[in-house]
Amino acid sequence: MSRLDIFINRMVSQRACLNHAAALTANKAGPVFELGLGNGRTYHHMVEIMPGRDIFVFERAVASNPDSTPPDDRLMLGDVYDTLPAALARFGPTASLVHADLGGHDLAKNDAFARAISPLVEPMLAKGGLMVSSDKMYFDGLKEVALPDGAVPGRCFIYGH
Repeated sequence: MSRLDIFINRMVSQRACLNHAAALTANKAGPVFELGLGNGRTYHHMVEIMPGRDIFVFERAVASNPDSTPPDDRLMLGDVYDTLPAALARFGPTASLVHADLGGHDLAKNDAFARAISPLVEPMLAKGGLMVSSDKMYFDGLKEVALPDGAVPGRCFIYGH
């Protein structure tokens, strides 16, 4: 499979899983967390499909398109190993939806990062909340949820209680 096909499968799966998770959590209180902003495409999509929901973005440094940049009060700047524990202290286990597109080209590095942040993400999720990730995550209490139609297995993952 070409790298272009792999990328397309990841994007199609990400959209399908985010749309599905947004619909399943539409009536849940609690913030939505986007781990990583990048150029802001996914954040922009999340704002569009989840109007009125509080979406907070975790990023080291902003490099997004200005139209896809969250307001300062929704931006958690810094190292994720610091900002995730700070968000847990601030919000408690209230996140209705967490999304992470770890998406680097080094699969071993992505897996190591997923293993490292899984224990930081899991306690943030409210009961009934969902985690959508581009990579397999490693949770003690969250289970993998069936993918929606249109998602390519192995290109996106959904976890919940």
